[in-house]
Amino acid sequence: MEQTKENKMGVMPVNQLLVTMSLPMVISMLVQALYNVVDSIFVAKINENALTAVSLAFPIQTLMIAVAGGTCVGINAVLSRSLGEKDYEKVNKSACNGIILMIFGYLIFLVVGLFATAPFYRSQTDDMEIVQYGIDYLSVVCCCSFGIFAQFTFEKILQATGKTFYTMITQGAGAIINIILDPVLIFGLAGMPQMGVRGAAVATVIGQIVAGILAFYFNFTKNEEVKISRSGMKIDGAIIKQIYMIGIPSMIMQAIGSVMTYGMNRILISFTSTATAVFGVYYKLQSFVFMPIFGMNNGLVPILSYNYGAGKRERFMQAMKLGIMYAVAAMLIGLAVFQLIPATLLELFEASETMIEIGVPALRIISVSYLLAGFCIICGTVFQALGCAIYSMIVSIARQLVVLLPAAYLLSLTGNLNYVWWAFPIAELMSLCVTIVFLFIVNRKIISRIGLT
Repeated sequence: MEQTKENKMGVMPVNQLLVTMSLPMVISMLVQALYNVVDSIFVAKINENALTAVSLAFPIQTLMIAVAGGTCVGINAVLSRSLGEKDYEKVNKSACNGIILMIFGYLIFLVVGLFATAPFYRSQTDDMEIVQYGIDYLSVVCCCSFGIFAQFTFEKILQATGKTFYTMITQGAGAIINIILDPVLIFGLAGMPQMGVRGAAVATVIGQIVAGILAFYFNFTKNEEVKISRSGMKIDGAIIKQIYMIGIPSMIMQAIGSVMTYGMNRILISFTSTATAVFGVYYKLQSFVFMPIFGMNNGLVPILSYNYGAGKRERFMQAMKLGIMYAVAAMLIGLAVFQLIPATLLELFEASETMIEIGVPALRIISVSYLLAGFCIICGTVFQALGCAIYSMIVSIARQLVVLLPAAYLLSLTGNLNYVWWAFPIAELMSLCVTIVFLFIVNRKIISRIGLT
């Protein structure tokens, strides 16, 4: 393949390109969402405390994804822009330095898994059964997180060069292995030992490791636009700075979600542990709505970054508008499902009458925020692709820390749990207002000038 050949992101019709780039990722993300839900469905069959323990692990898992995902957003944007500029030496350096950064990321969570899981759970509950379930689950997830770090890194390198079909295979394979192993390891089927909650964690990390190995293989055999070599594994301060200029705001933005879920768990458990379990179930269910949009974002970022780097404003704008249209449509479908059949969704998780009573209004109230969320998500993606991820970070901080948590706490003082859920639509309305302001700024300073210099 000739290095000077124009990448498809600069020439293919934009709608076809977005569908081609995103559809494999959307499918794989839906599979990911399925195994997230299946994981909790099987854990719920142990008992409600087991489900609560897995729900309480979510802040640490979110933080792990924040470190891996935020770094990879930076890798993806820098690599894609370098492709658009046809700077192939920088393309290779970006990939190699990204791999180095992810190794350091794994070492951080190895330490968390070894030393921090017990204090983390004890800070949230005094129920020793929940604490023990949580330690069993989270220590395995953290200590074996090299799988998810490898998966994220090598998949993002594939996505940055437009090879999203292979990431569909890697994510799909990892998710399917997880789904198959969940009941086998949790309940001790097919001659395997009965591992309970720990079995759910082992199934998860095995799926991630397999996906990481496959993504590594596809990069070395199918990705001709990126050359990863041992000799290239040298720290380049300038490249790392560029990666983190984009990646750290995204990392912080996602890490804020960890702080938010931890805070919400503390607020909700003051009512009842069942409310925390409901919140955990909601986050599993909402992944069916958000994961496809995030999958589309994975296809959208390299398209936007490439055409920004190539100075093709019209293609940039087409991709942005299509992304908003598809995201809003997906959110409206999600809203309809949560409004119409909340009880049916909760019954998938062996929900008690109390859990149904708490969960039905929770799902209906929280999902009101979906009316606004699709537009805000795509605008955040645009900010990241343009190297303005700081705006996405500010919006996320404002939504989750400045508005959502304080609103939830203040509403909890009424003693009515249903009022607490209204913090989510309130926060999303604020997010929309701030996002629109930043979009006007970015359009004036950057988007309107693409291709003019």
